Amino acid sequence: YLHISEFKVNVGDRVKRGQVIATVGNTGLSTACHLHFAMYENGVNTDPEKRLP
Repeated sequence: YLHISEFKVNVGDRVKRGQVIATVGNTGLSTACHLHFAMYENGVNTDPEKRLP
């Protein structure tokens, strides 16, 4: 996730479905609050829709 205002979990934490893991922010070069979600596999950007239920 990019442009996050506050992370609610840490690397290695187990999370439950529906649990808040972060709050959306407006950081970096963004022009408005939004979520930038990306997935990488072996350093390569992958399509999240192919990996998530």
